[in-house]
Amino acid sequence: MQSTARPAPAATIAFCDVLSDDGTRLRAWTNDPEGRIEGPTVLLCNGLGTNPLVWPALLEPDCGVRVVSWNHRGTGGSDRPTDPEACGVDELVEDALSVMDHFGLDKAVVMGWSIGVNTMFQLAVDHPERVSALLAVAGVPGDTFATMLGPLRLPRVAARAVTVNLSKVVKLAGRAITPVTTRLPIGDRTIAVLSHSGFMFPVADPQLTAAAVKEFLSTPIDWYFHMALTTAQHRRVPLSRVGVPCVFVAGRWDVLAGARHMATAAERVADGTYVELPGSHFVQMEHPDEVHRQLLDLVARVSDEKVA
Repeated sequence: MQSTARPAPAATIAFCDVLSDDGTRLRAWTNDPEGRIEGPTVLLCNGLGTNPLVWPALLEPDCGVRVVSWNHRGTGGSDRPTDPEACGVDELVEDALSVMDHFGLDKAVVMGWSIGVNTMFQLAVDHPERVSALLAVAGVPGDTFATMLGPLRLPRVAARAVTVNLSKVVKLAGRAITPVTTRLPIGDRTIAVLSHSGFMFPVADPQLTAAAVKEFLSTPIDWYFHMALTTAQHRRVPLSRVGVPCVFVAGRWDVLAGARHMATAAERVADGTYVELPGSHFVQMEHPDEVHRQLLDLVARVSDEKVA
């Protein structure tokens, strides 16, 4: 019998409700509920439908940064929007701004993972006065589905066609699949299999990963893929309009955000740095210390530039 996933470290995460501009209630969160972390505040634009547990380094009390973020519409206690189509990247940007305003952030270093990279780059283009630097983890600045299946080196058009059509099929089957996925026993054995599948590689904290996967699977499959297909409409961001330091951290064998696409994006921004780690799309769970070091280095660099 599989061991059960350990509970979320509730003492290090605090949740609150935030209203986005269109009235959608969001479940926002921070890793510093008691205001004890000495360090700057960073805005996290998380992966689609994911939760705080996918960032083990940010849950450590000595992580050195206060993080604020939110759960996407219709996931993790956030409401679905009145208009079901209002869950694309434009709405994610509005949600990010609402969270920043709630926590009193005029400007911040912004980090993103997966579809959160789309969000943060669009935020930087639309509201450059709110962003001081960007850390992109396993994600590209737009047209995400065209960069999937990167290790197969498919043409962008083919990759987009395959992944979009597959997502449509899974969305249609979602209502039938959800009763199964929400009841799956997620424990050490599941994570051991998953982390040797090629989709994910061995993680630093299997028990925390199990809790993160269990929480992720609480979202109905049809709603998740509805959101995914809506965000798939987001086209590439004009990187010439991004004027802040950008660090791109890629997983070498990432099948959801091709490393070579991240490398070329880093080349197209004025101040871009590319870092490649031997991992998958879940690189911040596989190499949490190294990804966190990249964040701290970027935060320190921005702070030093302000002083200078």
